Amino acid sequence: MGFVCIGVGCIGIVLPILPTTPFLLLALVLFAKGSVRFHRWFLSTKLYKKYLEDFVVTKSMTKGMKIRVLVIVTLLLAAGFWFSPVFAKVIIVIVAAFHYVYFIFGIKTTEEKKMIPGEGKRGVS
Repeated sequence: MGFVCIGVGCIGIVLPILPTTPFLLLALVLFAKGSVRFHRWFLSTKLYKKYLEDFVVTKSMTKGMKIRVLVIVTLLLAAGFWFSPVFAKVIIVIVAAFHYVYFIFGIKTTEEKKMIPGEGKRGVS
C-alpha cells in the first residue's frame, strides 16, 4: 500500500487535480508501520525531502506552499460545489471554511529559505 500511495503521489506531481502531499504522508505512515527498512528508504528519497520533510520536522509550511495547497484545494472543492446538490454544497462550504481556518491559524508559517551561492542545505561546504 505504501508503494501505491507513492505512485499516486507521483502522479499528483504532474496532475494538478490530484493532491501529492496527503498520499506521500500516507505512504510515510504505512512504511513506518510496516517496515523499518522501507521507512528509512522513503525518508532518504528526494520526493520526501522536497514535499514533506520541512512539514514533518517543523510542523510548519512556507507562505508559498500554503497558498499553493489552498488554491488547489479550492479549485477541487469548487468543482465539487458546482456539480453537487444543495445539501452537499453546504457541506463543501463548511469543509472549505475549516480548511482555510486550519491552514491560516493551525499551521505555523515559516519564511522561504534563501540559498546563498556557495552554501548547501547544511551550510558552507
